Amino acid sequence: MVRFKHIKIKYYFTKMSGVRMLASSPMLLFLLSLLMAYNFDTTAGQIGVCFGQMGNNIPKPSEVVAMFKQYSIPRMRMYGPNPDALNALRGSNIEFILDVPNGDLKRLADSQAEANTWVRDNVQKYNDVRFKYISVGNEVKPGEPGAAALIQAMQNIDRALSAAGLSNIKVSTTTFMGAFADTYPPSRGRFKDEYRNFLQPVIGFLVNKRSPLLVNIYTYFGYMNRDVSLQFALLQPNSNNEFTDPNNQLRYLNFFDANLDSVYAALEKSGGGSLDVVVSESGWPTQGGPGASVPNAEAYVNNLRLHVNKNGSPKRPGKAIETYIFAMFDENGKQTSPNDEYEKYWGMFSPTTRQLKYGVKFN
Repeated sequence: MVRFKHIKIKYYFTKMSGVRMLASSPMLLFLLSLLMAYNFDTTAGQIGVCFGQMGNNIPKPSEVVAMFKQYSIPRMRMYGPNPDALNALRGSNIEFILDVPNGDLKRLADSQAEANTWVRDNVQKYNDVRFKYISVGNEVKPGEPGAAALIQAMQNIDRALSAAGLSNIKVSTTTFMGAFADTYPPSRGRFKDEYRNFLQPVIGFLVNKRSPLLVNIYTYFGYMNRDVSLQFALLQPNSNNEFTDPNNQLRYLNFFDANLDSVYAALEKSGGGSLDVVVSESGWPTQGGPGASVPNAEAYVNNLRLHVNKNGSPKRPGKAIETYIFAMFDENGKQTSPNDEYEKYWGMFSPTTRQLKYGVKFN
């Protein structure tokens, strides 16, 4: 959340032909720009970090929350209730996304009482934690048990929050780029038919509730699959993949914007043109796959951090993009094959040393 420090700026005027005009002194304008930059910290306002816990060497939740405070990380996403972590977040002022795990969707969809209990035990009980969104499911896929239950589970959680006087907490779900088709050029973007069938009522719910759609966007996979160049995936300038969308003449300088705007295009085609998109995961691995390295991860995270806070996307220019970096730590508990060893190495911090693996600032 952007915060404005309460200061008073004195405006200087000169009289010219009886009209009072703002002085245009270069020095005055320079000083005013410094004051505005100092008091409008968009970087701290838009970036969060995902706290995954699939490892046997992850620091204790209280230590992790202390690290968020130490590094001025203002937002956290967590993939399921953890009482130790929720207790550690009390009074921290960290804005928080809490997931309902996919395995709980059917149970919560089948019973309003179960949804009420879930909200009571995992949200209402922690009234001094700054819950922002409840993500009901993460990357739910067609054919999974949770797919048919998704919209009902969302509605039940929403009703439970309202009954508890917590309607300020938005209910959504998290999807991923695998749910979309025809993403090049971005204006052609649409939901794959099998995803649209069960996400259409979700989109209607989000529009009605004015909640954003959460989407995991990884440019790394475009590079890994040799769809785009490393520069284009890392948000670096002058890539040979830069292009203009022939349908709307919007210019794309990086793969992140192209992905994001294809999501907006898909939403427009599905009655969700009014929705915002929260990028609920994005990151770059430091080892285990093509292009996975500390320098590339450092470049990606820092370029992304700066980009989402000031540029917006070509389709929604000038609008900061709420984005969560994946992830806080490497997770050695993830089950991988030799072809996806990179899944263990998305962390910005070493879980054992608790030190940043590369240079990044969050404020």
